Amino acid sequence: MSDIQKSYYLPEPSHWPITGSIGLFTIFIGAATWLNGAAAGPFVLFGGFSILVFMLFGWFGTVIRESESGKYNDQVDDSFRMAMIWFIFSEVMFFACFFGALFYARMLSVPWLSGEGAGVITNLILWPDFTADWPKNVMPDSDDFHVYKEVIPAWGVPAINTMILLTSGVTITLAHWAIKENKRKALSGWLLATAVLGFIFVGMQASEYHHAYHELNLTLESGIYGTTFYMLTGFHGLHVTLGAIMLTVIWARTLKGHFTEDRHFAFEAVAWYWHFVDVVWLLLFVTVYWV
Repeated sequence: MSDIQKSYYLPEPSHWPITGSIGLFTIFIGAATWLNGAAAGPFVLFGGFSILVFMLFGWFGTVIRESESGKYNDQVDDSFRMAMIWFIFSEVMFFACFFGALFYARMLSVPWLSGEGAGVITNLILWPDFTADWPKNVMPDSDDFHVYKEVIPAWGVPAINTMILLTSGVTITLAHWAIKENKRKALSGWLLATAVLGFIFVGMQASEYHHAYHELNLTLESGIYGTTFYMLTGFHGLHVTLGAIMLTVIWARTLKGHFTEDRHFAFEAVAWYWHFVDVVWLLLFVTVYWV
């Protein structure tokens, strides 16, 4: 065995990357055909997601078994940490694009279309009665737009969900302290509490969406406000769902005796991700619901 192999674990060739690629490509084909009206589109899309879920279970299961068998050393642990840091950075850039779109619409496009600055000619030609107010609930006279009755108030479900996520940030921190002190019972309890709070958040958001769609007529066709609202809150809700699932997996692993006070990066990676989700929600609550 070479010195490199002694210092860094090199896994055997794996079929999981090609399996994941097939799953993602199938999802792409299913989504494209569904959007174009093909009857088989939803089934192809479901098949692609099934392949992707199968890949995730298999690949992460392999990594877990390798970790628990003691094949990973500090150098591998460092590489995992760097990978998670870059992943979260990519997620920051992902949401930065959406927040940037909201900023551009509110601070630049709407004032320009109302006639401010160089937009005076555009305003006279396209929509002379357009005003620079936000959120926009006046739509063009067209069947392609849904005029909503009112916006989602910040101090209803959004405020409750804010408290839920802030509380979950405390519980995941308590779980982190517990694992560092090797308090297994407290660790599993606080982890379970964090996962439950995450799923409660998702349930509350689902009820908010139902109310918005069916009672307020706020849809993706409700102009720039509707699209930015669902784009930002929807992707964040997806991230909360994935985070809650990851927390559940980590909780199940703690029940099996995984992790020690010195080696528990899988837990830390999920905790980092969860704190990131919390911070994004705070920004979202202020910019989408409040101001």
